[in-house]
Amino acid sequence: MANRSDILSRAQRFRTSFEAAGAISVEPPILQPAEALLDLYGEDIRARAYVTSDALRGEQMLRPDFTVPVVQMHMREGAEPARYTYAGEVFRRQEQDTERANEYVQVGYEVFDRVNPAASDAEVFALITLQLRDLSLRAICGDIGILKAAVQGLKTTDLRKAALMRHIWRPRRFKCLLDQFSGRIDVHPSRQALLSTEGCVTGTAPEIGKRSSVDIDVRIEQLRADAQAPAIDEHEVAALEALLNVRETVPFAIEQLRDVAVDLPAILPALEQLDARANAMRARGIDVETLEFEASYGRTSMEYYDGFVFGFYARGRPDLPAIALGGRYDALTRQLGQGSEIPAVGGVLRPDLILQLEEETV
Repeated sequence: MANRSDILSRAQRFRTSFEAAGAISVEPPILQPAEALLDLYGEDIRARAYVTSDALRGEQMLRPDFTVPVVQMHMREGAEPARYTYAGEVFRRQEQDTERANEYVQVGYEVFDRVNPAASDAEVFALITLQLRDLSLRAICGDIGILKAAVQGLKTTDLRKAALMRHIWRPRRFKCLLDQFSGRIDVHPSRQALLSTEGCVTGTAPEIGKRSSVDIDVRIEQLRADAQAPAIDEHEVAALEALLNVRETVPFAIEQLRDVAVDLPAILPALEQLDARANAMRARGIDVETLEFEASYGRTSMEYYDGFVFGFYARGRPDLPAIALGGRYDALTRQLGQGSEIPAVGGVLRPDLILQLEEETV
């Protein structure tokens, strides 16, 4: 097991490499205002972060990652284009797996650039790959943007598309909603009983919780209207499921996705971006012909990524988390930008895991 001084030394070496690539070194505070994180993730973040409070500053969290504070900093004062690097501890509560670290050092490289998103994706991926060149790792990439485009292109109501979009990062709930909206499963009896009513149903019951009686009645009216909408066409559902099941090397994945696009033409612009990214990777010496692509990759652990996603994993050590991961988060800059936005992509490394793997191969 690597000691702390070795981990910090390796982290500094990575940060120096990223600085040589043009990044500015930044040091976001360890204590972060909880409000922005709660707005992004909802109350679920409390189960994954250490929360404290301050009489003057309100709720604070030990930073669960660097990306959010770096985005906030850039959107307030950053020039364009910009590249940043950082190294330091992040903190994650672990309530089930005692083997997972609740504090570890993370090193990252982030790019904010409007000119050529595909080239920026390739830049980040290639730079992370370079740092890991001496390890036996499995690289996987995906593209959440293709799935989002497919959902947005479905011939159904905006309410249903919004529900599916909200649960893209919860695969089981997403599948349940898709089955429900396509008529594959019957409406639950309790939902049927609710939909059979008319008018307001809140009556004179006391209001408990954050939703008012008006909020509840509005939501019920939305559900009633949705119940009258036609089911999503089975061909679209089958095409969406075929998309989610694509697992191939990048060139073959592109071919399969183009076949899917016959029934889901809304994904074509995202496929062009995938093709451009593959060409940009080839130009940087990445062996795209053997690079794995999974259309569903990133759906359970990368909630603020909305485009290109990637991860590196130790061969023969499925017990270890990702050695490195990253992706594109354009929507995050829009959420935190107070009216402005910029395409952004980044990646992070775990120097502690890298040293552990190096020790095991000696």
